[in-house]
Amino acid sequence: MPIPRNEVAAEDKWNVDALYPTFEAWQAEFQKLCPEGKRPRWPEIATFKGRLAESVATFKQCLELILGISRKLSNLYTYAHLRHDEEITDDAHKTAMGRIVGCLHDFNEETSWFEPELLGLPETVLQTYLKAPELAEYRFHIEKIARLRPHTLTPEKEELLSLAGKALQAPSKAFSAINDADFKFPNVVDSQGKSRELSHALYGLYIRDRDRTLRKNAFEAIFGKYREFENSLCELVNGEIQSHHFHARAHRYGSCLEAALYPKNIDTAVYHALIKSVRDNIGVLHKYVKLRKKILKLDSLHFYDLYVPMVPQVDIKMSYPEAEEVVITSVAPLGSEYQNILLKGLREERWVDRYENQNKRSGAYSSGCYDSMPYILMNYKGIIKDVFTLAHEAGHSMHSYMSHRHQPYQYADYPIFLAEVASTFNEELLSRLLLQRTQDKAEKLFLINEKIEDIRGTLLRQTMFAEFELFLHQMVEQDTPLTPKLLKEFYRGLNTFYFGPDVELDPEIDVEWARIPHFYYNFYVFQYSTGISAALALAEKVTNGGEAERKAYLEFLQGGSSRYPLDILARAGVDMRTPSPVESALRKMSELVDQFESLSL
Repeated sequence: MPIPRNEVAAEDKWNVDALYPTFEAWQAEFQKLCPEGKRPRWPEIATFKGRLAESVATFKQCLELILGISRKLSNLYTYAHLRHDEEITDDAHKTAMGRIVGCLHDFNEETSWFEPELLGLPETVLQTYLKAPELAEYRFHIEKIARLRPHTLTPEKEELLSLAGKALQAPSKAFSAINDADFKFPNVVDSQGKSRELSHALYGLYIRDRDRTLRKNAFEAIFGKYREFENSLCELVNGEIQSHHFHARAHRYGSCLEAALYPKNIDTAVYHALIKSVRDNIGVLHKYVKLRKKILKLDSLHFYDLYVPMVPQVDIKMSYPEAEEVVITSVAPLGSEYQNILLKGLREERWVDRYENQNKRSGAYSSGCYDSMPYILMNYKGIIKDVFTLAHEAGHSMHSYMSHRHQPYQYADYPIFLAEVASTFNEELLSRLLLQRTQDKAEKLFLINEKIEDIRGTLLRQTMFAEFELFLHQMVEQDTPLTPKLLKEFYRGLNTFYFGPDVELDPEIDVEWARIPHFYYNFYVFQYSTGISAALALAEKVTNGGEAERKAYLEFLQGGSSRYPLDILARAGVDMRTPSPVESALRKMSELVDQFESLSL
């Protein structure tokens, strides 16, 4: 059973105190920046309203004021959300999280006039600002805003939309509360008749267990809970998609997909091409599923059989310190500077909150802000999947670290489209190192299987999710009511196509959509698929290339959002405007399946 938060050893916790030494210090800074009862909170911002055309100096002063407040708010938010996620039932931290989120909404409201007014400037004035030497470091920032001119409303209308922000967050916040705090899962029984506790983190452990009875019972118990609440969860998903549709229509986009991708300068054709490439090559997944059924010697392969390693005599486990060592060693191809920064972060600066505790947020992520170290949330259990998760999140954190140190604040955060590239790149490096270290046939098979699973889970599974997410939005755009029956039938159809005839369609899987938090993220999941495709291509270039290839990749990590994401990737040597990276990744999976089958004979 997970221990209470106050019993967790200091060395196992992330060093959030480096951002604010105490919660009281955070409260003092919050009160200073966001005083209670003051409206507007930042009256100095309003003094620039209607004056952006006045001069270059006035415009720069306003822009830097807004960015400066944004930076301070980011510090406050980072601390609050990290403390909240340590123990999501803690009332003080939950209140702090609510206060800073409210403050961020107020900030969005009080600055909502800025972009519309900028876009309303005469073209001659706008061009003057773009060419002004005093604004050189903000040129691309201004260009990105200018690109939104066709989809920006009047300042009054943008202010009204910002006022709706808090209400429109209700579906995602309600889902998080239900999923992470309110849902209590029943104990499950293993093949020995032993009762086992079940949680989100433990489910991830059980679904890979050799005990098929435990896997089946855990699978049915987890999804049984979501089926029990399928009507409420469907309404939450519907509410989230409706909010996306509202913003898309309000800003005159042709679709929700266009609204999500246009600001990043990503054509919707990239999204559709991903789905087409995967569908055209779905035979590789069918080939893998058929092999899995054969290797596991099962008369019927169920969804609870899809994650257990296919090599029964190998079960690689590592302590957390061992995981740190292998992850740090694996990044040697990126050079000693990169490697030493990661070593210091993991071992000395306490970037990572390592283990599960009572009421801690499930899963894993990398977070932080411009003025903080990176922070990694883990729920480490010692299985090989957790080692890869550490490598994944360390990739995110190093991407953030390098972007923050090579870019000014306005370009420091890399765009979401690039977010999964560095993380998946590091997983690939880890996989290669582990395969090099072992001469054991069974371990090689195990690691090959893990790599296949990585591509299946990150490229194929997420593309299936992307199809489902696109369907949700298209139904709402067509005024088709979202019902549990509609969602379950479409989701079942997707599983039928993706997994083929060798997988039994368990009824529980029909409601898996209700468990996926990313469906509240507005077209996020497809970027896992494009990310792994780009990462595998870049890993090939770095490991098989020379100093030029390594330098190009490190410059990618340092780029932040200083260019559009497709352009940043292209400079590193990968063109995601073509189907080549996706098709190459699927060919790699096919080769790995063949390699596994040959080695297992």
